[in-house]
Amino acid sequence: QVQLVESGGGLVQAGGSLRLSCAASGRTFSSYKMGWFRQAPGKEREFVAAITWSGGGTRYADSVKGRFTISRDNAKNTVYLQMNSLKPEDTAVYYCAADKVLGPLFATETRYDYWGQGTQVTVSS
Repeated sequence: QVQLVESGGGLVQAGGSLRLSCAASGRTFSSYKMGWFRQAPGKEREFVAAITWSGGGTRYADSVKGRFTISRDNAKNTVYLQMNSLKPEDTAVYYCAADKVLGPLFATETRYDYWGQGTQVTVSS
C-alpha cells in the first residue's frame, strides 16, 4: 500500500510555470512507476506523463511534450511535474498515480494502482 499526496498547484498566468510535487509513503516507492494525469471540468481524466522506477525512462502526452518534465527523487519518495509555458487549456485537477507492476509506461489510468487526491492548477489568459 502507498499513499500519495500532491502539492504545488495554484493560479498562474498563461506562459508561466508551476512545479507539482507528489509525496509518497511506504518503502516500496522506488520500485513503482509513477504517472501524472489531469481532469478538466466536464472532461475525462487524461494522461500527462509517466516515469520509470529509476527515472531513466519517461513518456509524455503530445499536448505537453516539450513544456512539461516529469522527474523523481527516490531518496525523498517524491515525483515532480515541472510545467512551463502554461496555457489556459492546462487548467485541471492534477493527480499523481503509482503503478506497481513491472513493464512499460502506461497512459491508461486503469493500469495504475494508487492515486492521490489531486491538486488544482488554474491558468488564466
